[in-house]
Amino acid sequence: MTRFRPGFAPTLVVLAVLPLLVFLGFWQLDRGEQKRELLNHYAERQVAAPVTVGQLLTFDDPAFRRVQLRGHFDGQHSLLLDNRMRDGKVGVELLQPFQDQASGQWLWLNRGWLPWPSRLKPPEFSTPEQILDIQAWVYESPGAPFQLHPDPLGAPWPRLVTAVMPAKLWAELGREGFADELRIAPGPAAYLADWPLISTGMGPEKHTAYAVQWFAMALALLGLYLYLGWHTAQEKRHGNGHQSA
Repeated sequence: MTRFRPGFAPTLVVLAVLPLLVFLGFWQLDRGEQKRELLNHYAERQVAAPVTVGQLLTFDDPAFRRVQLRGHFDGQHSLLLDNRMRDGKVGVELLQPFQDQASGQWLWLNRGWLPWPSRLKPPEFSTPEQILDIQAWVYESPGAPFQLHPDPLGAPWPRLVTAVMPAKLWAELGREGFADELRIAPGPAAYLADWPLISTGMGPEKHTAYAVQWFAMALALLGLYLYLGWHTAQEKRHGNGHQSA
């Protein structure tokens, strides 16, 4: 019977790489399932009737709930969320504090996307001064935002940021405010508000496709390892046979 002789070095490579490939495959499947649940959760709450801010504050899980607002903007403290792309164009998202009249609660309201074609001059926007009736919904990121360097506190306004951290911003402004970002619905005071819930091209199906690729690589590695092991054993057997002859 031909013995299996894969060799020491190939065995080490397989022991190191094969578990990693399998792990990455299951990780992608898990990410896909998380985003599938996220989309279902979002869809359910988008068809529900909007709640007041007072009602919103009572929920343990406010994510994606639609909210009816009536109040005014604080135009002195504007955030410009950098590196936002729409149709291949570079821009920012404009966030401003909004105080709900009935509850007195402050919220960070994302008014939508603005083009920023040239970094030589700031994006142009205006802030309504009158009392407005606005619909919005609570946004929660599917994962922690990636930042090479945290945005500095105390920078001048309007402030360019790479991530929105409501709790830190409320503390800086000395206000009691809602802990999550709200995204405006198309209507009064909205700029471009066609919100992608998850990044383009990275929906559940994309994660499943990546998982299939990782599993295929793992299977190919295992197949190559088995082939080389049996092939090496056969060569040694034939070599020993020729020597004895």
